[in-house]
Parts: sequence; structure tokens; C-alpha cells
Amino acid sequence: MQDKKINILAFETSCDETSVAVLENDRVLSNIILSQEYHIKFGGVVPEVASREHLKRITDITASALEKAGMKINDINMIAATSEPGLIGAVLIGLSFAKSVAATLNVPFVHVNHIQAHLYSSFIKDTKPEFPFLGLIVSGGHTLLILVEDFFKHKILGTTVDDAAGEAFDKVAKMLGLGYPGGPLIDKHASDGDINFHKFPISRLKDSKYNFSFSGIKTSVLYFLRSSNFQEIKSSKLINDICASFQHAVIKTLYDKVLLAAKEYGIKDITISGGVSANSYLKKTFGKLEDKGYRIFIPELIYSTDNAAMIGITAYYKYINSQDKKYFDDKSLNVNARPRLDFANF
Repeated sequence: MQDKKINILAFETSCDETSVAVLENDRVLSNIILSQEYHIKFGGVVPEVASREHLKRITDITASALEKAGMKINDINMIAATSEPGLIGAVLIGLSFAKSVAATLNVPFVHVNHIQAHLYSSFIKDTKPEFPFLGLIVSGGHTLLILVEDFFKHKILGTTVDDAAGEAFDKVAKMLGLGYPGGPLIDKHASDGDINFHKFPISRLKDSKYNFSFSGIKTSVLYFLRSSNFQEIKSSKLINDICASFQHAVIKTLYDKVLLAAKEYGIKDITISGGVSANSYLKKTFGKLEDKGYRIFIPELIYSTDNAAMIGITAYYKYINSQDKKYFDDKSLNVNARPRLDFANF
């Protein structure tokens, strides 16, 4: 697709992971991720602390990414960074640093939507989805179902109307006293639980067959804990069973809507990305679709959570599919406080 070798230095600082990656075209040479464990004791991310940690670490992580890729800074001929959405202060650190490097090197700068990057993270694999495909993005802040007709030609079929899937995992884990982040902890406990222990509600919205809502199931768990005197009878087995039943309801909600869209649009390729795509029960559930002739694409764990490699590969495809390369010489871009979801327009 691209004869010219493009060495890309990419940055991701949208939340509490400081990540820098180096790519040669669409091939990842290094992908360094530093997760800020400081926030665990608060049960969530403290924005100002996240920004300070990005500022403190980004130079060293950049040096490590270049060293691991076997490159010097002057070997880089494109810079990419997250511009939206995310914690404003955190995004600004990576974006400002990236623009400064691009200006110093006098190379193109490509800004990338963080959620859009999750969508294209499945292209990091050698075997890539074919257009058109359905993209399900499930993370702590976003749940989206997208029809992808071609590179950067998207139609959003459904989005969350309240809590995202990952957010529901975090809140339920907090109710159960498991800690933060909730997704991996619930997944671990659910592996020893009974999905039929309790029937938590499957979200079905009247106004849109593809929109998502996870606030109801979160509230249902809260009411169940109260009615069952959870704090008094709490046990490992009970926690495992609640986690399994809750997780089953969330994943089934995702599965039902994706399968409905796949049948309606006649699509066989499905990508699942974002932090929740690392969930073992999700992988098992969607993996069953392969027996029905569907192809399921889920990034490796290192590319499921926030990472710079997905920023770099999205920037690569964005650049080579653009008709106007002059656009990428503009380094005046600032962080967007109101992230856009009309993916077809940028």
C-alpha cells in the first residue's frame, strides 16, 4: 500500500497511561506503556496527578521507545499523538510534547482521536479485518458499535446513553469491595462463579436497538446486595457468583447487539477493542461466532488498553489515505475539550 518507509513516533497520554511507540509504516517496533498505579488507592484516576506523572515520565519513555526500536530521533519522519478525548490536562502533555518534537524535526504531525485509535488497533495484527466490518469499542468511558465501510468512513450505529461497560465493571467492583480497576478483578472472580446464580437485566432500549445502557444493571446489583444482606453473609463463593452473573449480563448485552447488526448489514468481520476486550468471558462468548462463519478480531492484551501503538497505526492509515498532505504540516492544533463522535468527518 505504501512504498515509502515512514518511521512514526507516537504518543498516548489521554488518561493514566503514559505510552510512546515507534512504528515503521504499520509495523510496531516498540510500544512502551507506563501505568500509573498511584490512582489505585483512590478508586479512580486523579486528573491533576495523571498530568504531572505524564510530564515527569514522557521524556524517559520516549528515549526507551526509540532505543528498543533501534532508532535515533533523527530517523523519525512522522509524529502522532492523541488529541481527544480524555482528561484535558493529560492529553495536553502528550499533544504539546509531540507537536514540539514535530516542529523541531520539521516532519508531519498527525493528530488522532483516541477512540478511533481503539477501532483501528485490530489492524496491528498481520491478519486484518476486511471492509466493511463492524467495530465494537468497549472501555471505561465508551461503548460504541460502528459500521466501518472503509478507512475513516464510519457510521455509528449505537453508543452508550449512560454508563459505559467498563464504568459498570468499576462501579460493581467497588460495591463488592474488590478494588480498582474493576474489570480484571471481576473477570478473575467470575471464572470461579456461576453465571446462572442470579439473573441480572439485559439492557434493551426502546428508542434504539443498537444503543447501550449499563446504569440499570449497576443499580440492579446494588439492590440485590441490599436485599440479600451482602455485608453480613459475604463470602468468596457469593462474590464469585455475583461477578459471574453480572459479567454474563454485560457481555450478553454486547453480544446480542453486535450479532443483530451483523445479520442486518450482512457483515462477517467483527472487531472488538478497548480495555474490556481483554475480558476472558467476552473472548469466549464472541469466539463462538467463528463457528457460524464470522471472523472475530481482538487485539493482543498490550494493544487493548490505552497504548501509543494504536495511535501510531491510526496515524499511518490516516496519512496515507489523505488527499491533502499539507494538512499534516499544521502544528497549531490544540486539545479538543468536546470530543467529536462523528468519525466520518475527520
